[in-house]
Amino acid sequence: MNGHPGRRSAALAAAVIAALAVPTPAVAQPNASDALAKYEQLAREAERLHEEHLKAQDDLKAKQGDLDRANADLADATRVGDLARADQEAFRGQVDVLTEASFEGARFTQLSALLVSDSQQDFLNRMSALGVLAADNEEALNRLSVAVDTAEQATADAQDAQQRATTAAGEAQRLVTDLADRKTAMNKQVTDARAQYRSLSATDKAVLAAPGDTSAVAVPAGAAGAALQFALSQRGKPYVFGSNGPNSWDCSSLTQAAYRAAGVTIGRTTYVQATVGRAVTRAQVQPGDLIIYYSGQSHVAMAVDGVRAVHASTEGVPVKIADIDSIGPISVIRRVVG
Repeated sequence: MNGHPGRRSAALAAAVIAALAVPTPAVAQPNASDALAKYEQLAREAERLHEEHLKAQDDLKAKQGDLDRANADLADATRVGDLARADQEAFRGQVDVLTEASFEGARFTQLSALLVSDSQQDFLNRMSALGVLAADNEEALNRLSVAVDTAEQATADAQDAQQRATTAAGEAQRLVTDLADRKTAMNKQVTDARAQYRSLSATDKAVLAAPGDTSAVAVPAGAAGAALQFALSQRGKPYVFGSNGPNSWDCSSLTQAAYRAAGVTIGRTTYVQATVGRAVTRAQVQPGDLIIYYSGQSHVAMAVDGVRAVHASTEGVPVKIADIDSIGPISVIRRVVG
């Protein structure tokens, strides 16, 4: 063999070590897009639970309103029933007096009045008295009948109101429990999303915080244009779960405030906003239309034109313009006015 023996030995040893070495597998590290995607998923779920919590609050208010109305109806029916029963007693007494008088001879036939009359004037007086008695008795009977009917209807109304009050009270109590459960779930999800946000890299946070298109946008005349103008004026303000403005927003509070600024009242939640106005197709989208996203209808944006929309997205993301179709799968599009 050629070469220095020491060099050959060293080379051979290096080859053996390399052949016997077990390679250390690479540990897969989540990349920036994975962490960002996880945050966005957690944030969407937090937003959904937040909207459901708001809806549960609305449902509870509605049931409490049903309970208040049922209790008011019960009070009215009870009051009407008490008056009707008092009228019953009064008119029944009057009927009894007139009936007793007729048995004692107060009611005469025309013939008997003629036979017992002392003169023509006496006959006319007796006939007049007979007419008055008959009229009084008929009126008393009619009023007694009305009082009985009123009392019976009041009793039925009171029973119905009592049943409605009992049902509404039970449903309200169930909703109180449901509301507490939803709030617990929402708080946990928001906490998880915020923890994930804090773990994001500076690069990921910068991606979220990008301001988007901040250029001036021409808006149409009318309420839809006024609402859009308001929404666009909020660009750059932060998203905060449950916020109602004016310094921060969530998705549905922004669109509600925008239409309120235009003099139009719409509901607070995405679920209610998904029913306002009338439905339009994707091809018909106009500025100011509300675009509701996801099968659960948990997010809303406002159309800027046929391509773009302005929305409050999620925490860490300012109110900004985005491509309509990039926000998420569209559930329904509603034209609030026009």
